[in-house]
Amino acid sequence: MDFNQHFCEKNQIAQGFLPVAMNTAANNGDWVSMKGYGRMAIVIFKAVGTPGDDPTISVKQASDVSGTGAKALGFTEVRKKQAATNLLAVDQFTKSTSAVPATNDTFNTTNGTWTNTDLAEQAAIIVIDIKAEDLDVNGGFDCIQVSIADIGTNAQLGSALYFGHEPRYPKDALDSMIVD
Repeated sequence: MDFNQHFCEKNQIAQGFLPVAMNTAANNGDWVSMKGYGRMAIVIFKAVGTPGDDPTISVKQASDVSGTGAKALGFTEVRKKQAATNLLAVDQFTKSTSAVPATNDTFNTTNGTWTNTDLAEQAAIIVIDIKAEDLDVNGGFDCIQVSIADIGTNAQLGSALYFGHEPRYPKDALDSMIVD
């Protein structure tokens, strides 16, 4: 194994949704395929907003990148950096699970959602890392989508990226995640 690989030889990146004021409408990410990857990290980066406008993050699974047969994907772990004003002094991620949730965290594994009651008024980087076997593989599901519902009245900037990692077929140009 080559341990001196370029980042793009080990990871593929795709847009979830571009930076947007998350109070203008539902923020549905693109659908991405995990066929070529063992894991998919969903990274959400958001600015400080107004208390009470807490984002609820949802993850769905489907059988193709057009969203066929979409249903909730019950994830059970979130890693986050979260702080008032900015994240310049936050060096480590906090691990939160559905079994042992961090302060103010709520997981709903039936609906595939997570939220934090202090998330609106704080800057945050949130990472949800999905394993391919977490999907309904027997049902033919190999695609995921992240979304954040309209957060309320006040502006709060946010964006999402997908990082496909643990490629099944390592090579210079990794498999696309936006096609089946």
